[in-house]
Amino acid sequence: MNIILYEPEIPANTGNIGRTCAATGTSLHLIEPLGFSLSEKHLKRAGMDYWDRLDVTTYVNWEDFCNRHPGAEIYYATTKARQVYSEVHYHPDSYIMFGKESAGIPEEILKAHGDCCVRIPMLGETRSLNLSNSVAVVLYEALRQNDFVHLKCQGQLHRLSWDG
Repeated sequence: MNIILYEPEIPANTGNIGRTCAATGTSLHLIEPLGFSLSEKHLKRAGMDYWDRLDVTTYVNWEDFCNRHPGAEIYYATTKARQVYSEVHYHPDSYIMFGKESAGIPEEILKAHGDCCVRIPMLGETRSLNLSNSVAVVLYEALRQNDFVHLKCQGQLHRLSWDG
């Protein structure tokens, strides 16, 4: 699975998303310009010690991403979509794109890919959810649809055992 962040602005959001990606074996794709440095302490703090386990790639711009991933199956998460994120079928190699915190994905990109736009249902007065929460909601639905491939290990207690 792949998450694309289009020009993310808040390091803590990207750090949290990076942690979620590391925990699920999901690749993270960052489209520049970024609103922060990848070495920024807020990014590392939110991602904690998981950042070194993360498969992360940066791109100069949207065109660079498209040139490097021709034919990629991309779903575009936006509050403006007609279909709900749970109504589409994600494949293990799908990409799910999220826009910058202040403006989302540019409408030119959305219009060109209207059938692949998805939204998280919310009450009409709500502008949007936090970016890292949105990524977690949609990513885990995509992983669920793929039977949580590679995530089947059972949780373990720290001091005790489930078997006794």
